[in-house]
Parts: sequence; C-alpha cells; structure tokens
Amino acid sequence: MRALDWLKRIEFINLHDRALWQNRYPELVFEQLLAEIHVIDERGTVYAGFAGSRRMLREAPLGLPLWLLLRLPGAEAVGRRVYRFIARRRYRINALLGNERPDCAAGECKMLR
Repeated sequence: MRALDWLKRIEFINLHDRALWQNRYPELVFEQLLAEIHVIDERGTVYAGFAGSRRMLREAPLGLPLWLLLRLPGAEAVGRRVYRFIARRRYRINALLGNERPDCAAGECKMLR
C-alpha cells in the first residue's frame, strides 16, 4: 500500500505500539487488530477486513482503479473470501515474497527481520 500511496495520504500505525493507538483509538481491541486490518477515515468511521483494505485503496491514487473494481456488484462477497484466505496465510505469504519470515513457536507468530 505504501507503494501505491505516493501522495502519503495513508498513515500506518504499528499495532504493536499499544500506547500510540490506544491513546488515539481506545475503542479498538488488540485481538481484533491482530485478526484483520482496521482503517479509520477522516470522520472516524472504522472499516475492518476487506472493507478496510478497499477503503484504503480509495485513498491511494494508484489504488483508485482497483477500488472501483471492488465496488462492482458481487465484488464484496468474493473480496471477503479472498481477504480471509490471505489474512490467514499472511505470514507465509510474506516469507514467500522474501519480506519477512514468521516464527510461530508456541502458537504465537512474530515477525522477524
């Protein structure tokens, strides 16, 4: 998303920096943040999962064409399934792409560089 957001309209907040997001967004729950992406717009509306990803694409100039496609009839049903598929495998996907590798010892996944 950072690559698509060349106007720097999206602020990325590390969910592991609890003090930062809890002070700004006390209504958010850590376990829910771990499960799926959360996007908060300028009005304070929270979008989670597929809806959050789609909302983020709307803000990125290079993401706008994909956002338009994801607004088509039927795209939400398919998009939610694809989002859940990717979200469950995100650590493995990142490892395959060479970005980061997961360490899932003791049932807890942490990102290692």
